[in-house]
Amino acid sequence: MYSFKDDYSELGHEKLLNGLYELSKIQMDGYGLDSVSQEAKELIKKRFALTDADVHFISGGTQTNMILCNCALSPIEAAIAADTGHICVHECGTVEHNGNKILTAPNREGKLLPYSIEEVCNTHADEHMVHPKLVFISQATEKGTVYSKRELADLYDVCKKHGLYLYIDGARLGTALVSEGMDIKPEDMAQLCDAFYIGGTKNGSPLGEALCIINDNLKERFRYYLKQHGALLAKGALIGSFFKTLFTDDFYFELARYSNKTAQKLAKAFISKGYKLSSASSANMIFPILPNEKIAELQKSFKFHIWEKMDDSNTVIRLVCSWATAEDETNKMISML
Repeated sequence: MYSFKDDYSELGHEKLLNGLYELSKIQMDGYGLDSVSQEAKELIKKRFALTDADVHFISGGTQTNMILCNCALSPIEAAIAADTGHICVHECGTVEHNGNKILTAPNREGKLLPYSIEEVCNTHADEHMVHPKLVFISQATEKGTVYSKRELADLYDVCKKHGLYLYIDGARLGTALVSEGMDIKPEDMAQLCDAFYIGGTKNGSPLGEALCIINDNLKERFRYYLKQHGALLAKGALIGSFFKTLFTDDFYFELARYSNKTAQKLAKAFISKGYKLSSASSANMIFPILPNEKIAELQKSFKFHIWEKMDDSNTVIRLVCSWATAEDETNKMISML
């Protein structure tokens, strides 16, 4: 049974695995201080115009979010996120377990809006409440939508007004940046937030994310936080190797384009058959609204997430395409519509 559940079911692209094999017997420095990791960081800095940023390789997204929040927040400070935000829905309370509250606000198609940040700040105005200090968003969002350059700039303006860090979870940053109509270029990212990460796990890498820290206040002693949270890998070259391959000849964005192309092909097929989508996703996740009978039929051949019940007869499902999604399986699903 073929899976459209996520974009990390396949171990990783063979180019990355082959690149790792070539390094398997070469002695290198540990803890991310090896030459391969340094080459990968320079490639990332060049592609994203990160002249003064620090880049750290971390094994996964939950760990990356937890450590960045731990570094940015004191025990009396809190993060603000949309109520669909990954840190408050799908990360088993890691930020709260670490001692910081998450303040949620209603989402609009997965997005956090500037006035919501204002509202949270205005209602947390004295020492009887936690003090907001960081805003967390995802690009692309949990609903497959993407923030435009104007939307991000507006969020960042509000953050700067209230002395908040803006942190972007980039688990699917590649698919967001190459999505149709996107006006944000990689080199714009450093001007739109204080920190962001480039997701590898969901874009062809066996594991790994690249955290890019722009704000100087978040840089000092960050490697201590990595070590304390078990994220300073002795064999750091492992993730460095993957990102070196991903950012050689823009391979990272090539994989993301394929993911989007396949998902949008499915989206158009659903729409052409008269079905509606629950959000205007332009990335690699789509959310069709289907009769329960059609869902049961599709489940005989495919795996996917049941996302949200609309009414007694119709339900939203989530379909995710990846760099490796098979064209014949995509066509098979379309033929069953």
